[in-house]
Formats: sequence, structure tokens, C-alpha cells
Amino acid sequence: MTSARRGTPALAALAAIIVITVSWWALALWPMSSQTPEWLARTRLVCFGAPIDGLPDGGGWILLIGQPLGMVVLLLAVWGGDLREGVRRVLERASGQIVVGVTIAALLVGALGVASRVRQANAAPFAADPIEKLGNELTRINDVPPALKLLDQNGAVVTLDAFRGRAVLVTFAFAHCTTVCPLVVHSALSVRDRLASVDPERTPAVLVVTLDPWRDTPARLSAIARQWGMTGDAHVLSGATDDVERALNAWRIPRVRNEKTGDLSHPSLVYVIAPNGRIAYVVNGSDEQIFAAVRAL
Repeated sequence: MTSARRGTPALAALAAIIVITVSWWALALWPMSSQTPEWLARTRLVCFGAPIDGLPDGGGWILLIGQPLGMVVLLLAVWGGDLREGVRRVLERASGQIVVGVTIAALLVGALGVASRVRQANAAPFAADPIEKLGNELTRINDVPPALKLLDQNGAVVTLDAFRGRAVLVTFAFAHCTTVCPLVVHSALSVRDRLASVDPERTPAVLVVTLDPWRDTPARLSAIARQWGMTGDAHVLSGATDDVERALNAWRIPRVRNEKTGDLSHPSLVYVIAPNGRIAYVVNGSDEQIFAAVRAL
């Protein structure tokens, strides 16, 4: 292969890195307003921890800076010689010099724009992000939760009173469920882990009460906990069938059992218990609603 051909893929890869980097930085830092589409605001928040008109959080800056640097280092390690040859050949032509000059000038202008954007954001008053907005839209209640006293995967008796002073997520699932239940449990655990990294003081405990005490017996709870990836302060609860059924009725969990398959139809409810021990919110099983509810406590 000629040197010109060898340099072409390397130059194309470099161009792709530049385009991707510019796109990511524009997504993270381009000024937005309250008219910004919800999906775009959530994308910024999830990818960079950036609210509508704010700056990325620490993880977002690491992604914005570290990812392009990593790609450039990888490109140099794999195609360093080809890239140098390609750049040399481009600079031999006047048209190539113009393209390189325009690209460098555009990047410099973009860097100045980033610096200006950072200054403006730092000077601007705090603006509520979509999570805070979502939390404000939730209906807060102040109900006393029903009693809960069941066994967890370690054979320990678990009660809500043991978690007084911190938030608790209480949800309901069963091990044989392959649709709603894994998603609800995953959402609760995901919110716990997310809060542990960004707001440790609000990290909730997670309690998952079985809807199927006939099959999810105390002896099987350790296997169920492993199946659902429940680690740390996350507990799957069961007990005697009558005790579990009594708890489910007290928490008013609607469920319909298919007598042929044993499976149950049920909603994906998550109770958010405030540190004072009272039910603050009842939300569906989506990550964002659970996260917003805990942040709003």
C-alpha cells in the first residue's frame, strides 16, 4: 500500500474524532432554555450530569476531556506513523493547508466559546434541573406506613423502624417474574447507587417484598438476591405465607394470581419512605421518578 493510501484511514479517523468531540461538547455546553425538549434535557443530565443551563458535573468533564484524549492516544498508538505521513502529504497542497488552517481556527473559536460559556454559567443564578422540576411535580403525602416485619436473604428479621433516620425504597416483586419485576428492582438499585455517588447522605435502603411467598420462601432468598444483584443495604423479604399476604394487604398492593402458572399481575409501585419513617411518595418504577422523589425529601 502506498504512503498516501496508508495515511488516508488515519486522517479519516482523526476527522471522526474531531467531529465526535465537537458534537459531544456542543451537546453538553450549548445554551438551552425552558423550551428545550424534555428528551434533550434528560440526555444532557444522564450523559454529563448537566442540567438545562448548567455545567457538567465532575464525571461529565472527565467524559468530555478524557474520551477524546483516549481516542487520540489510541489512534497514535495504532496509526501514528500513518497519521504523520497523511498530515505531511495534506500540508504539501495549498488546499490541504487551507483545510487545516480553517479547522484549527474553528477549534480555537470553539475553545473561546467554551470559556465564555463556563464564565456565563458560573455567573448565572442557580436554575432548577429537570430532576428538581420532576420532584416538584410529584404529590407529597405524609402517611404512616403499615407494619413490615419479615425475613431477609440473611435470615435476619427486617423492620422499617430499623431504618429510621434515612430514606427507604419499598417495592414488590417475585423471582419467577421476567418482565416488570427485574426492571423495578433494577431501577431501585440503580437509584440507590446513583445517589451514593452524587449525594451519599440521601442514599436509601432498598426493601423488596416478595409477591409470591409460596415459591419465594426464606430458604430461596439468598439465591433471589444474587439473581437480582442485590448487594449492600438491599434486602429481599419473605416469610410465612400468611405473614407476607397480610403485609401485602396492609400495603394495599393489587395483584391477581394466575392459578395455572402461579404468576401474578401487579403494578410497578415504589414507596419512598422519608427519614422520619413516613411514606412521602408513591411512584412508578421508573429511575427518574424514584430519583426525583428521593432528592425531594
